[in-house]
Amino acid sequence: MSTDRESAEPTQRIRAIFDAARVDGFLHVRDLDTADEIAYQADDPVVLASVLKVPIVLEYARQAADGRLDRAGRHLVTAADREGDGIGTDGCMYDVEMSARDLAFMMITQSDNAATDIVLRLVGRDNVRATLDALDCRDTSVTGCKDLFQSVLDDLGVDPDGNVDEQVARATPEQIRALTVRDPKRTAATTPREITKLLAAIWRDEAGSAEACAEVRDIMGRQIWPHRLASGFADEIRVSGKTGTLWGVRNEVGVVEYPDGKRYAVGVFLRLESLGFRAPAADASIGLAARAAIDHLRAR
Repeated sequence: MSTDRESAEPTQRIRAIFDAARVDGFLHVRDLDTADEIAYQADDPVVLASVLKVPIVLEYARQAADGRLDRAGRHLVTAADREGDGIGTDGCMYDVEMSARDLAFMMITQSDNAATDIVLRLVGRDNVRATLDALDCRDTSVTGCKDLFQSVLDDLGVDPDGNVDEQVARATPEQIRALTVRDPKRTAATTPREITKLLAAIWRDEAGSAEACAEVRDIMGRQIWPHRLASGFADEIRVSGKTGTLWGVRNEVGVVEYPDGKRYAVGVFLRLESLGFRAPAADASIGLAARAAIDHLRAR
């Protein structure tokens, strides 16, 4: 059992990391094989942003493993699905046909919003909700990506017949800070502690069949972004994750696996004063804070 002093030490270090990056941070890290954990504002509600794609890919994998959804089934990504300036199929100029599996792959590895909405339609929102409830993740809520961005347009009073990008760019900082998508009480949200519970269930084969959980782990292990969670760890340490980004919001959740077999579920969520999308100090603090927490757990 840890002493009060031992419990305070990682919290102080994590706070110092977040303070140096000028962010408000929320963190939970749990050892997947023991009851050990590190918590920093871990029970506060936080905005998911694209981290919402983790419950969706889990439901996809559960249905695929159960034979309810065909991984190889072909689906068309059209202009109606795309934002037009996003990542993956979301930024394609022309229609793209892709398998359900590859849409799920693009959704997680590149954070493809158009692919996300198609996968969500395939698996059904009610089924995602039911799975979260069955896993006792009742504080985690999920919606579609177009719904998120439609709320932005509604909040800003954007004329859909005009140049949408120019209208959004003209929004004042005060308008951006007041957006629904930045408020965990009004948008897709979770808590750091609950998201690591979900990850723990996936890594322990408790969130579905062993086949389903293995597929989620494989896809999350192929995420292409190295600048947040993975930046805190050496190459021989496997990091599987999912980022989330909005104005003044930087997140990443995932599992860090060491060569000695130890595994740690991580959830780090940041609120920034800056509303820009380039925030290297904030990005780096996610990896630094996760590493500080895990180092403390490993030292025990």
